[in-house]
Amino acid sequence: MEGGAAAYNPRTVEEVFKDFKGRRAAIVKALTTDVQEFYQQCDPEKENLCLYGLPNEEWEVNLPAEEVPPELPEPALGINFARDGLSEKEWLSLVAIHSDAWLLSVSFYFGSRFSFHKEERKRLFNMINDVPTIFEVVTGIAKKQSKDKSSTANQSNGNKSKSNSKVRTSDGKSSKTRNVKEEDEGEDEEDEDEHGETLCGACGDSDGADEFWICCDLCEKWFHGKCVKITPARAEHIKQYKCPSCSNKRARA
Repeated sequence: MEGGAAAYNPRTVEEVFKDFKGRRAAIVKALTTDVQEFYQQCDPEKENLCLYGLPNEEWEVNLPAEEVPPELPEPALGINFARDGLSEKEWLSLVAIHSDAWLLSVSFYFGSRFSFHKEERKRLFNMINDVPTIFEVVTGIAKKQSKDKSSTANQSNGNKSKSNSKVRTSDGKSSKTRNVKEEDEGEDEEDEDEHGETLCGACGDSDGADEFWICCDLCEKWFHGKCVKITPARAEHIKQYKCPSCSNKRARA
C-alpha cells in the first residue's frame, strides 16, 4: 500500500529533497486548507490511523502498513485517538510535530539506502532546514519569523516604499492595494512584509513572488491564489476574504 511506500526510489540529494517537499506540501494541506476533511477522517472510534503525505502532494489517513518491517518508516500511529482529548489547535500541533519527525526519517532512510556520503547528507539536511517545519506553518511561527526577518531588512533600507495590500499580483496592482509613502513607513508594519519574505499559509513556501497572492482578513495569513483556488478576477468581488481554515472554524463554532 502507498501509505508510506514511495512509487519511485529517489537516489540523489535533489530527488530526495523533491520527495520531501511533495510529502511536506501534502501534510501542510491536510492540516490547513483541508483541515475540516482531515478532522472528520480521524474518527477516534476507528482503529489506529496514520497521516501519510505522498510525493505527489496528496495526503491520506489510513491504517499502517501490514509489512514487517515496512518498506518505509511509518508515521505516528493512532493520531485519531488524541483528537477529542485535546483542543483542535493542540491536536493539530501534535500531528504536525510527529509529521516533521516522519519526513526527516523518510528522507534519511533514502540517504542511508543509497549510501549518501557525509557531504551529501549535510547538503540534504541544509536543504530541508531552509524550509519551515510543518509545526511552524501550522502554529504561525513561520509567519512571525518571516515578519521579523522582513522588519530587520526594512530597517536597513528606509528608502523602499512598502505595500499593505490585501491582494498581490505580479505587477503589484489591485483594487485593494495602496502605496505607502516613505513618511508613512512606520504605520501598519505587520501588514507590510516584502513579498519575497512572505510564506504561503497553505504550502509554507515563499516561492512564486510573481504569482497572485491573497490575504485572509481574519488570521492575516497570505496564500498563493492557486493554493486556495482563488483567481485575481474572483478576488476583485470578495469584500472580506476568509481562508479555508478560518471558514471551517466558524462553521464548527
